Amino acid sequence: RLELTAAQVERIAHADVVLAQLEIPLDMVRAAAAARRPGARMVLNAAPSQDLPGDVWAALDLLIVNEYEAADLAHTQAAPEELAAALLERVPAVVITLGAEGSLVAQRDREPVRVPGVKVDAVDTTGAGDTFCGVLAAGLARGLDLAGAARLAGAAAALAVTRPGAQDAVPTVAEVEESAK
Repeated sequence: RLELTAAQVERIAHADVVLAQLEIPLDMVRAAAAARRPGARMVLNAAPSQDLPGDVWAALDLLIVNEYEAADLAHTQAAPEELAAALLERVPAVVITLGAEGSLVAQRDREPVRVPGVKVDAVDTTGAGDTFCGVLAAGLARGLDLAGAARLAGAAAALAVTRPGAQDAVPTVAEVEESAK
């Protein structure tokens, strides 16, 4: 059984936003959710997609998925707005990434918002999803609303796909802020 280290628990306990993804075991996602302080947001990028148990759904404040992952988790093929509505039955907010078309931001009791994509000449899409998720979480931690954080994340992901590689393609904060203007 994997467990978080004391240092990891300490960092999580001080975070405003905790971001996890499914390349780590579900037990680690659970542990991260349990380690967060009251009021901190738990964000899950459900990639790669897999069925989530009820306790994991219950721990989430925000789910980030692409269209394929959304369809898998919703157990249906449908338009992004319909997928978001189905997912909102399990989680308070969802962002569905739509590649070059941008993203769909949906929250319970609010109208969904389409965030347009930033047109670029893509070189390598390898790190786009991770860049999007990291910048979105950072935007939320900085106090942006979900749509604003998705706009910033979209700008960052667009910059990332213009460069080869994954980690080396992640833009700087200054580059993202300049691009998002």
